[in-house]
Amino acid sequence: MNQKLLLQWISQKQVVVPVFLIENYAKLGLNEQEFACVLQVQSFIEQGEPFPTPDRLSERMSLTTSDCGALMGGLVKKGYLSLDKQWDQHGILYEYYSLDPLWEKLCSFIQSEETKGIEKEEEENAANLYQMFESEFSRPLSPIEAETLSMWIDQDHHSPELIIGALREAVVSGKLNFRYIDRILFEWKRNGIKTIAQAKAHGEKFRKHQQPRKQEKERVRSDSYPSFNWLQK
Repeated sequence: MNQKLLLQWISQKQVVVPVFLIENYAKLGLNEQEFACVLQVQSFIEQGEPFPTPDRLSERMSLTTSDCGALMGGLVKKGYLSLDKQWDQHGILYEYYSLDPLWEKLCSFIQSEETKGIEKEEEENAANLYQMFESEFSRPLSPIEAETLSMWIDQDHHSPELIIGALREAVVSGKLNFRYIDRILFEWKRNGIKTIAQAKAHGEKFRKHQQPRKQEKERVRSDSYPSFNWLQK
């Protein structure tokens, strides 16, 4: 490439287009002509020409002036482009185009996609929970057990991680039943425990506190007092 042309090309302003818009403009309801028109309008705005006329757009696109006018009118009507007015420093009222409505739609779409992603992840986690419980219980869950598991997630807002931790605690304790697991989760929630790390720290703290008392009781009447577990009634 000719060096002079290369330097001229480098010195030109660049039009920044979000990749997310390029990948999803069709999902936002834009067709190819509308998307090309949006890019042209953005280019004009960044070049200091905020009110490009249909004639100016037609010079850059393979469309007639009439088609460009209809295209821009359609973008305004659909809420992708706005035609605003403002007074300049000399008190002259002028019109200009703004792509803010498009960026707002794009932000809403991104948030919607994130929400869908979170919901899908939650559904997958819930499905994995059911499979894990059925695996540990070596049988399908009863309707009441399935409902209880759903309540832990939807009503009590226990994280899947914490529910799995309570399940493992029940397995290790040899008390594999939903009533026992529910007591574990209730105790954790009452103490503000939201992570497995916090649950482990709470358990260690409780055991250290209970150990001296347990040893003292065993010295007095070792055959009269069963070992105390905070997860039991």
